Amino acid sequence: MLVKQISVFLENKSGRLADVTRTLADNGINICALSIADTTDFGILRLIVNKPEEAEKILGENEFTVSGTSVIAISVEDKPGGLAKALAVLQENNISIEYMYAFVGKNGNSAFVIIRVEKPEEAVKTLSSCDITIIPSQQVYCQ
Repeated sequence: MLVKQISVFLENKSGRLADVTRTLADNGINICALSIADTTDFGILRLIVNKPEEAEKILGENEFTVSGTSVIAISVEDKPGGLAKALAVLQENNISIEYMYAFVGKNGNSAFVIIRVEKPEEAVKTLSSCDITIIPSQQVYCQ
């Protein structure tokens, strides 16, 4: 039930983000979700792609600093309090969130959210037992 996310360390200079997206596009890899956290000198680009293992290999071969990480994709009700319910479950079970981001994708009245926690397998069990929908990787990876 875990999703593989690709993280790319980028120098904060013009064109680096374009280089990553062009490299992926040239190799037929589709970006399903992304998040960028930056400082003055560098940024971390986090990506959910349709072929994570291939993306990690190709980016590494093209001299990008890249790593893979396990994250959780959940579906929350798209209404006030929908996300709060899932976060309360994690809080009540002492599961800390390292970071999170939402991505385009809806299933009825639900929104999709990516969450990175220290113990993802434990978080999946906890969330599932509290009726929070975990989205399987094959559903997250766009085609």
